[in-house]
Amino acid sequence: MKPARRSHILGIAAVLYGVAPFVVLGCGPQQAVVAPVGGLVGPTQAPPEYRIQPGDQLDIKFFYNPELNETVLVRSDGKISLQIVDDIQAAGLTPAQLDQELTRLYAQELQKPVITVLVRASTGHRIYVGGEVGTPSLLTLVPGMTALQAVINAGGFRETARPGAVIVIRKGPDNRAIPIRVDLEADNPLNGEASGQGDIPLEPSDIVYVPKSLIAHANLFVNQYIERLFLYRGISLGFGYEINPTPTR
Repeated sequence: MKPARRSHILGIAAVLYGVAPFVVLGCGPQQAVVAPVGGLVGPTQAPPEYRIQPGDQLDIKFFYNPELNETVLVRSDGKISLQIVDDIQAAGLTPAQLDQELTRLYAQELQKPVITVLVRASTGHRIYVGGEVGTPSLLTLVPGMTALQAVINAGGFRETARPGAVIVIRKGPDNRAIPIRVDLEADNPLNGEASGQGDIPLEPSDIVYVPKSLIAHANLFVNQYIERLFLYRGISLGFGYEINPTPTR
């Protein structure tokens, strides 16, 4: 992989996760992802609860005290400002956890606080699709979007893609990267196959990386080798050479 392209993917990871880049994408088929957690893991059965992020817009509603209802923006420091209790840490909590914390704080001032926290708008529902796709893109995650749907929204697979070895890089505990191997070749209805075993639903901040096929790597090596060979001898052929134009998994 070219250094510029590798730096681009690492930069996207930093934007999505808000931490220093921690994902290294290699060129070889066995080096698609190196993460600080060991090995690839299978798809999670149930997505984790959404955690509030800076930039989210929240509705704070009081059942018995509607005069205290507010719509607030989570600041860059992760806090929100409310009446009576001032600044409260919101980022990193689930809406239910923030609800519990606000109920505890307002119980010191109100007789019977019944509070509901709603996420009106979220800035964290984004994913990145890169690698061998038509248009590497930063996409808005819609409910129910899967890895295959994200690839299609990013222009589909290139001829040099390896759909059977797609990697979904997911944000885990302590902002660690968790790589998940996804076989979209075996679950691609466009190929007349839909086993239901490969595609997975995506979560906010996921990175979908489509690596090159083995044939594409071989073609690249042969093309570069022949080019260097004839440049070294001062010969120009005026055409390219490809050992197999049909990519395989």
